[in-house]
This record gives sequence, C-alpha cells and structure tokens, in this order.
Amino acid sequence: MVYIYKKKVRNKNYYYLRASKRKDKKILVKDIAYLGNNIEDVKKSIEELPKYKNEIRKTYKTINNFLESNRYIEKIKKFKIKKDNFLKEKLTEIEACKYHFVKEFKKQNKLTRNEIWKNFIIEFAFNTTSIEGNTINLLETKELLENEKTPKNKTLREIYDLKNTEKVFYKIINLKDKLELSNDFIIDIHKELVENIDKRIGYRTQDIRVIKSNFKATPPPYVKTDMDLLLNWYNKNKEKLNPFVLASILHHKFEKIHPFMDGNGRTGRILLNYVLLKNNYPPLIIKSKNKEDYLHSMRIADKSKFSKSEEKDYLQLMQFFSNEMINNYWNIFL
Repeated sequence: MVYIYKKKVRNKNYYYLRASKRKDKKILVKDIAYLGNNIEDVKKSIEELPKYKNEIRKTYKTINNFLESNRYIEKIKKFKIKKDNFLKEKLTEIEACKYHFVKEFKKQNKLTRNEIWKNFIIEFAFNTTSIEGNTINLLETKELLENEKTPKNKTLREIYDLKNTEKVFYKIINLKDKLELSNDFIIDIHKELVENIDKRIGYRTQDIRVIKSNFKATPPPYVKTDMDLLLNWYNKNKEKLNPFVLASILHHKFEKIHPFMDGNGRTGRILLNYVLLKNNYPPLIIKSKNKEDYLHSMRIADKSKFSKSEEKDYLQLMQFFSNEMINNYWNIFL
C-alpha cells in the first residue's frame, strides 16, 4: 500500500509518498517519491505520478483524509490561536476538525449532512453500547438502525440500547441550542437512554459499586448535592476553559459521581457530545476497541479533587480524547 509520510526538519515539513509491503514476517517501507513541502505542492505532485496511480487509487480515502486534515491544520496555524495547557500540541488538530465541521460540513447539502449524521450515529451507538457489554456488532447495528432488521439471538435490552441511543443523539443534535445543562435535562436524557431497559430512573437512592475503578461513587444522600456542584462548576468554567477541555472534564466528573443505578457511561458520553455540539465542535466517538485506554485515562483523572481541574490530573485523558477525535473525524465527516 502507499500513503503520505510527513517529516519535519527544523520546523519545516517535507512530504513523501511512501510504500509498505509485507515480506515474510517483516514489513518493508520505502519512500518512492518526494511530494513537496506544502499541501498544495503535494496535491499537484500526486496528480503527476501516473506510475503509481493504481496504488494511489486503492488508498485514495486515506490519502485524501491526510491531505484535507493537513490543509486545515495549516489554516489553523495561520490564526495563531492561544495555547492551551490541557491540549498542548493537540490543540491545532482539534481546532482543524472544528474549522472543517463549521465551514464545510455544516454547509453541505441537507441530504448529504443527514447521511453523514446517520453514519456517525451508527458508529457512535455501536461503540458506546459495546463499551458497556452490548454484543450486537457494527454490521448488525447498521442493519438495525438503517433497515429495522433485528439481529438474531440478541436480547431486547441490547436492541433497545441501540435504538434509544440513536433517538437521544438526534435529540441533542436538533435541540442543543434550546436545551440548557440542568438536573432535569440530565435525568431526562438518562430516562430516554434506558427506556424499556431499566425502570430505575432519576438519581439513585442506593449505593453502587463501580467495577474497575479506584474511586467510590458519591453516597446516595449526596448525589443531588454533587450534581448541583458539578453544574455550578460547569457554569463557572464554560467561559474560561476551551470547550473541548470543558466537555472532557465534565464527562469525567459526571462519571465519578455515577448518579444513576445504570446507564452512567452511556449518559456521560452523550453529555460529552452535547457540550461539544453546543460549542460548534464536532462530536466524539470513543471506540470500544480502546476501552482499556479510556478507562485507564479516567482512572488517572480520578486523582483530581472534585472541585478542581488541575492540568496534571487531566493531561492523559485530554490526550486520549484528542486522539479519538483526530483519528475518527476525517473518516466520517470529510
């Protein structure tokens, strides 16, 4: 296969067309053409390489994603945006995703936008429910949500899990500007996510044990108090923190409270995306294949005090969420 490789020398970028192939148990890598030191030159060079046109066609999407993402990164660099101590070097790539989302995706034909949203929601629903143990695979999720084809030998709980997630995500897309973050809003989102799955709605009044965690969830009598504190923290920081940082920390603090008997992870990942969308950032998928890295990053953040948001506690979580955004955005929204 062929792909574009970027090398940085003394703060200057150099682009190469690189080929890799497997031989026996080794992967052999070779630079086969120099493409230039800026994206426009790279595009021209790609078009003038007839010798490799078949190989380039096979990996067109990968190459196009690389070119477009880097083109937007170069645009963002010209804006000289203020540095962020949480996101560090990832800030430029996150803002490039946002810039494309606002300037390109939102101006697409309505039918095109709807198709892309549908594809995103299928991916999101599959991954967020899979993290919690849903066994319906991605192809089955696609058939269920696109064609109402029910997968065989799966529980009603798993089916409702996916359909509820789809319904709730469309709700936050369409009503994000009309809905403000509040206890009632969070309880309502949770209620819709567990419809036909769990009758225990509203903030919990019993203790809960969070598996694979190094924290104790908020004791039942103090759940409402801690949720009020979380909302106060959000309102206090929504003009201070970068919205991507705000959404990420809110998600972690919400999970640390664990206000419901069931559905906390799914609700928390919806809230994460609600804050992103409300601030004109693209939504985020946490891939189920990265579950262990996700939980590990959350556990490191558990060291933080509930009332604080210190950079040292959240750096790894920010890196994780940033990578999930950067690695997935261009595949879906471009």
